[in-house]
Amino acid sequence: MANGGLGPLQGLRVVEMAGIGPGPYAAMLLADMGADVVRVDRPGGVADPAHAARDVVNRGKRSIALDLKSEPGVAAVRRLLADADVVIEGFRPGVMERLGLGPDECLSSNPRLVFARMTGFGQSGPLAPVAGHDIGYIALTGALWATGRPDERPVPALNLVGDYGGGSMFCVFGILCALFERSSSGRGQVVDAAMVDGVASLTTMFTALRAMGVWRDERGVNLLDTGAPFYEVYECADGKFLAVGALEPQFYAELVRRTGLRESVDQPAPQQWAADKAEWAALFATKTRDEWAELLSESDACVQPVLDWSEARAHPHLVARSTFVDLDGISQPAPAPRFSRTPGAIRGPAPYAGQHTEEILGAL
Repeated sequence: MANGGLGPLQGLRVVEMAGIGPGPYAAMLLADMGADVVRVDRPGGVADPAHAARDVVNRGKRSIALDLKSEPGVAAVRRLLADADVVIEGFRPGVMERLGLGPDECLSSNPRLVFARMTGFGQSGPLAPVAGHDIGYIALTGALWATGRPDERPVPALNLVGDYGGGSMFCVFGILCALFERSSSGRGQVVDAAMVDGVASLTTMFTALRAMGVWRDERGVNLLDTGAPFYEVYECADGKFLAVGALEPQFYAELVRRTGLRESVDQPAPQQWAADKAEWAALFATKTRDEWAELLSESDACVQPVLDWSEARAHPHLVARSTFVDLDGISQPAPAPRFSRTPGAIRGPAPYAGQHTEEILGAL
C-alpha cells in the first residue's frame, strides 16, 4: 500500500468500505492530503472507466473489487486492515460485525487501527438501525427548522449540512484526533461519527445566541437567517442576485456610502428591518448584478454576486487561487486547505470498481 507524492498525510494507509455520500468524501479528503486510500468496491460495478472517472469524489484512490459474501473476499479485507492505519465504513450498525470485520476482530489483529464508523444516527440509540438521509438528520437536530424565510417551508441547503458538514468533516476530525492520540498510546480506537451529533455541534453558536436571548425560534427574523436587511439576498435588474453580508456597523456604513442609499450610515433596529429591506430591494433592482458587483465586491461592503456553478469557476479570485482545477477535462474543486511545506494534490482520476484488484492482491 505504498503512497507516492506529497501531502501532510503521506504514508497514512486508509481502507474505505465503498458507500455513498459522506464516507467517500471523507476518504477523498484524506487522499487529497497524501493518504493511500484503497476503496473496497463490490464486483460488477461501473465498467466504463470514463464514466467512473467523472465521479471525482473517488479521485486519488485505488479500487479493489471483493465479494464480501464470500470468505476469500472477507479474508482479503482482513489482510488489508491488518496493515492499515484507518478504516472508514458507513454501513448500518452491525453489518461489519456480521461480516466478521467488526472493531473487536480488526483491533485484535491490528491494535493500532482507527476504526471510523460513519452513520446518520450513530451506533447507539433507538434510531441507530434506521435508514435515513441528510434531510432527516438536519430535521431531527433543529437545523432544518431554522433554515428558511418567514411563513415558508424550511429549505435544506442541498446535503451540505448533514452529510458533509456534520458527517464527513466530523468523521475526518475524529480520525485525525484518534491518530494524534495513537502517537502517544500506540493504540487505535473506534470513531463513532454520527451525522446527528455533528450537525448538533454545528449549531452551537445558535444555542449560545438563544441562551442569551438574541435569537428567536421563528424562521427568517434573525440576524443570520435573512431576517436582517444587511444579511440578505437581493434580486437585481437582470433577474440575477446579490448576496449582502454587511453585519458589522463599519461594513454596513461602507455599503450605505458606496450605494448612496441614504445619509445615515447607522444600522437599523430590528423593528425597522422590514422597511429597510424594502428600500434595499428597490435600490438593488435599479442595476444589474454585475454592475453592483463592480461597484461593491472588492470593497468592505461585504457584497458578492451570486454565481452559478459555471460562473464560479471563472471568477477572477477563484481562478487566481486555482480553487477549481481541471483533471482530464473535468473541472473540480482543488484540495483544501493549503499547506506551506506539504501541499495536498489530486493524485489521479477516480478509478473504476476493481481497477487495482490485481495490484493490491499481489502486494498482499
